[in-house]
Amino acid sequence: QVQLVESGGGLVQAGGSLRLSCAASGRTFYNYAMGWFRQAPGKEREFVAAIRWSAGSTYYADSVKGRFTISRDIAKNTVYLQMNSLKPEDTAVYYCAARSSGGLTLSGEYEYDYWGQGTQVTVSS
Repeated sequence: QVQLVESGGGLVQAGGSLRLSCAASGRTFYNYAMGWFRQAPGKEREFVAAIRWSAGSTYYADSVKGRFTISRDIAKNTVYLQMNSLKPEDTAVYYCAARSSGGLTLSGEYEYDYWGQGTQVTVSS
C-alpha cells in the first residue's frame, strides 16, 4: 500500500503564500511523476501542477503559472507546492497524486494511481 500524506494547507489572505507538502510512504513503487490537483466547491477536480520525478521537468495549469512552483526532494520522497500571490479563486481542497505510467502530458487525473486525502486551502479577500 502506498500512502500520500499532504500538509501545509490553511487560511491565508489574498496576496499571501502557502507551501504544501506531500510525503509518499509505504511499499516501493516506480514513481514516474507526482502532481497536485484541486477541487473547489461545486466544481470538478482540476490539474494544478506536476513534476517528472527523475528528470525534474515541471508542468503547470495556465491559471497558476508564475505564481505556483512545484518541486521535489527525492531523498525524502516528498513533493512540494509553493503557492505565492494567492487569490480567492485558489480556494479549494488540494490533492497530491502519484503515477507510475509515463506519458506526454501529466494533467490527466485518471492516469494517476495514488492519491492523498487532501488539504484545504482557503484564501480570503
